[in-house]
Amino acid sequence: MDEGSELIQPQDQSFWATLPDVCLRRIFWWLGDIDRSRAALVCRKWNQMMYSADLWRYRTITFSGRTSRVQFESALWYVKKFGHYLECLEIKFLNPYNVVLTKKFQVTMRGLLSCLGRSNNRLKSLSIQHLELDRLVWRNSIRNSLIKSLSFFLKKMGKYLGSLSLKGARLTVKQGCQVLNSLSYLRNESTASDLNIEDYFSHHLTVYSSPQFNKTMATFHNLASLTLNYNCISDELLENLAENNASTLRTMNIKCHIHDPHSQVIWGMSWAKLAREASNLKVNFFFERVMKYERLVRILLQEIPVRSISLRSCYFSDPDWSMRPTLIDLLPTFRHTLQKLTFEFNNNHESLEEELHFLILSCRKLFYFKIWAFLDVKFVERILKSQEEGQCALRTLKVRIYTNRYETNEEDRTLREIHRKYRDLIDSGINYFVIAYPMM
Repeated sequence: MDEGSELIQPQDQSFWATLPDVCLRRIFWWLGDIDRSRAALVCRKWNQMMYSADLWRYRTITFSGRTSRVQFESALWYVKKFGHYLECLEIKFLNPYNVVLTKKFQVTMRGLLSCLGRSNNRLKSLSIQHLELDRLVWRNSIRNSLIKSLSFFLKKMGKYLGSLSLKGARLTVKQGCQVLNSLSYLRNESTASDLNIEDYFSHHLTVYSSPQFNKTMATFHNLASLTLNYNCISDELLENLAENNASTLRTMNIKCHIHDPHSQVIWGMSWAKLAREASNLKVNFFFERVMKYERLVRILLQEIPVRSISLRSCYFSDPDWSMRPTLIDLLPTFRHTLQKLTFEFNNNHESLEEELHFLILSCRKLFYFKIWAFLDVKFVERILKSQEEGQCALRTLKVRIYTNRYETNEEDRTLREIHRKYRDLIDSGINYFVIAYPMM
């Protein structure tokens, strides 16, 4: 037998066996379930190591639109075997396409939540997103059973949960309040610090006018971060937040969609009181196809401590719409607090380079700027020149320049020249991404 095929010596074999537990746990942490199962068969020590709490604290369980029976069973198996270690659980149910799948999911969730409720007292974060329970694939009986299971679970585990995300659940006001009220069961208040109810209610609902919703939100006394839709905002809600969460509230993320009611009147004094009581509050707005100045000016009141604004019209075009009044008259109102700006709109009918450049220079705290729009390529050079001269302090610059031509060779060549000219500035710490994009 030649030297290259000699048997491994005992001292070489013992390397893994003598590896410290902390190193083994770190290695196993990167393995998937199948590889962990195989590793557990190597020896008794590795098998015991697989029951370390560190390996099972965080879990994402995904059910796809064509989920097999094995996936549902493996989710239950995992919770029964390792559920008592869980601290952060994320559940995704992607694009169910028939009633059979939603029924299987509801039955699985009933068993999963029941098992967790019996064995776990560590769960700090729960995320169940994009259920879209208002879709036709959810029969009333299936939807009601799922809501009942979730409410029962939250009644039992609400005292432990610090973070809850039910984004995209799409419930009625009555159903939504029933679930949220479960967090404060028998205690009259919830200690959750992070609540995400974006798209939690179905489209077209005027949640802001519901006394039931405002009563439910009054039970939250420890919120640090609140994410919701603008159709939930009312003077009463802001009053509740100022009264019950002033010392803890740091962030509000507000989404305003064209299909959600957003014509309610909010008094500036309500925002002013909240900003005064919650002195560290920063508000982030995300507008989806709500682009007209007349609508925005009713929402973006000067009393709001706005940190970031995102305005997206997707690819919709309206020749009667102009972005200019928003850029000139509205957004500079927040020049002392704005840190992030994101734009995505079709401005093929108007040139906005001057207004955008002036806005960037006006917002002295602005560090993030992203825009997808019809722009002159030289706009990028003007921004970089202002950055070089110390007139702005961007750390992220992302630009997609729309064109009306299939070929973007000329724009690409100019962008390469600009990059070469300002390479040192870009390499010094700017997250820089600029491309030309045919918009046909």
